[in-house]
Amino acid sequence: MATLAGNKKARFDYEILETFEGGLKFTGAEVKSVKAGQVQLKGAFLHIQDGELWLKGAYVAPYKPAGIPEGYDPYRNRKVLVHKRELSRLAGKCQSDGLTIVPISIYEKGGLVKLEFAVARGKKKYEKRDAIKKRDVEREMREKMKGN
Repeated sequence: MATLAGNKKARFDYEILETFEGGLKFTGAEVKSVKAGQVQLKGAFLHIQDGELWLKGAYVAPYKPAGIPEGYDPYRNRKVLVHKRELSRLAGKCQSDGLTIVPISIYEKGGLVKLEFAVARGKKKYEKRDAIKKRDVEREMREKMKGN
C-alpha cells in the first residue's frame, strides 16, 4: 500500500472518530496522474448528495503526456465508491453533533486507487495549542533520552 497523497492538516484540525475506505472514480488520465503523486487533499472534504458520496476540493493535476483535455477542471467533484450500508451509516452520523467527513489519504491497493476518509469533529483553538505543546514536550524528551 503506497501512499500517494496525505492530508496532514486533517489530524491537526479534526478529532478523528472513525475511519473508512472507499474507491475513487477517475478518468484514465487522472489515474495516471494520481499514481504519479500529482494530487493534493489540502482543503478537500466529502459531501453526501442525492444518496452518493462526493470528494470536493481535491486537486488532481492533468496528466501531461496525455495532453490537457479541453475544459479540464482539476478541482472537479469526484465520486467516492462505498457500500450503501456504509453510506447510510455515514449519513446518520453526520446529521447529528456537527460532525464532518474529511479525506485522510489516497493510496494504491492492489492496483486500485483508494481513499481513506474519516468522520471527524473539528477541534477548538485551545485544543490545537495543547496538541502543539504536547508534541514539543515529547520531542524534547526524545532529544534528552538520545543525548544520554
